[in-house]
Amino acid sequence: MNLAISCKIIFSPVLLPVVEEHPSHEQIILLLEDKAFHPVTFVLNANLLVNVKLVFYSSDKYWYFSTNGLHGLGQAEIIILLLCLPNEDTIPKDIFRLFISIYKDALKGKYLENLDNITFTESFLSSKDHGGFLFITPTFQKLDDLPLPSNPFLCGILIQKLEIPWAKVFPMRLMLRLGAEYKAYPAPLTSIRGRKPLFGEIGHTIMNLLVDLRNYQYTLHNIDQLLIHMEMGKSCIKIPRKKYNDVMKVINSSNEHVISIGASFSTEADSHLVCIQNDGVYQTQANSATGHPRKVTGASFVVFNGALKTSSGFLAKSSIVEDGLMVQITPETMDGLRLALREQKDFKITCGRVDAVDLREYVDICWVDSEEKGNKGVISSVDGISLQGFPSEKIKLETDFETDEKIVKCTEVFYFLKDQDLSISATRYQFAKEIAMACSAALCPHLKTLKSNGMNKIGLRVSIDTDMVEFQAGSEGRLLPQHYLNDLDSALIPVIHGGTSNSTSLPLEIELVFFIIENLF
Repeated sequence: MNLAISCKIIFSPVLLPVVEEHPSHEQIILLLEDKAFHPVTFVLNANLLVNVKLVFYSSDKYWYFSTNGLHGLGQAEIIILLLCLPNEDTIPKDIFRLFISIYKDALKGKYLENLDNITFTESFLSSKDHGGFLFITPTFQKLDDLPLPSNPFLCGILIQKLEIPWAKVFPMRLMLRLGAEYKAYPAPLTSIRGRKPLFGEIGHTIMNLLVDLRNYQYTLHNIDQLLIHMEMGKSCIKIPRKKYNDVMKVINSSNEHVISIGASFSTEADSHLVCIQNDGVYQTQANSATGHPRKVTGASFVVFNGALKTSSGFLAKSSIVEDGLMVQITPETMDGLRLALREQKDFKITCGRVDAVDLREYVDICWVDSEEKGNKGVISSVDGISLQGFPSEKIKLETDFETDEKIVKCTEVFYFLKDQDLSISATRYQFAKEIAMACSAALCPHLKTLKSNGMNKIGLRVSIDTDMVEFQAGSEGRLLPQHYLNDLDSALIPVIHGGTSNSTSLPLEIELVFFIIENLF
């Protein structure tokens, strides 16, 4: 990561921000440590700022970094809490290089999401043992006193070289193991230099059968929002109905004897299985959210093994293996399970000895109408309403709309789906792209004026039905002035009317997000 860093800093001593091209080292440290000051802002380029502050978090002193500007490229903002070394008074500039690398990747359309990773091939933060970063979406962790970026944002956690295989093929195992080590649930948000790696040589693990820990060519089929809940005497695998196609991919690619599925972290469970490696041996623990007695424990994967012989004396067996659930069933039960999954029907597996009627355990496979929980804390630029729970996807236009100084980028589309809609169709996405291109072209002549008036993030909401077309455009929760709306009207109406000819995608209500950024090239 040999990237040259040149940056200015911005600070606000009284009322107006002051920009310093070459601030002194002493000046920076005084500002960083002053509790009365806002974070010091470093300008990495005209589109990417980084706020830095020395903070006390859980009674220890940390460098706190927070980006501002990645949203303009469609990338979640990033925060990093890096534990200070004793008497450290120089900002660890490798973090700035990391942010520039993330910015350059986002320019190419390569984005980081929850449980993604970045790995290093060179020394980072003065050590070759630092392997990279694992990025997570905060859930139960304490964030109260930190100056956070606007949602969505991810927290980067520094990982060691020996932890890279798990970050790449089974990141939830690493996330939960970090949580158990640092007494945080589900994981710490903090990064510690030079710590002992939590995993060693791979050794003997069930994962050798399920993922490629050597070349990372294949991994577990992970189904988003699928949850595994274990209670006394029963386990429940909750599959969202809208993930039926993903389940079919698992079924069609698995062999006749084994079905293995990776789960999501469950915010509904009060604890979670954790896999710990002691002297090379993998063991199971549980980490709890509350410290209270556990009622519902989450698991990270399930394996159905259909090789149990009828002569074994068991109907089926369920057991915990590392941080997952192993269910051994007969070939006949496996056939029934496959059929139930194909037909989207619930299925119950009774476990225990054939002759021990009183000692039964159950594994229930249930299809559920899961509530959409994405886009937490995201609000509309049009009118300030919450967009939490509405599905969205990134938009990638084939061309940039730019002037000599500015570029307008459409980064995302939100779908206000009606109850009957279970998926986002390709037709709707294509229609959204056409609207985005028309809107971008209409905004182009006004980019400089809009940005100078503080309107650098714009939302466009379009509602269409067979007998109705309307749109609203706004920034910071206020509608755009009328003369901008007139230009949008002229550009959008022909495109929208063209789209209404395909009534299969109607009614449609979407919101597009646009950012005006500096043209650096």
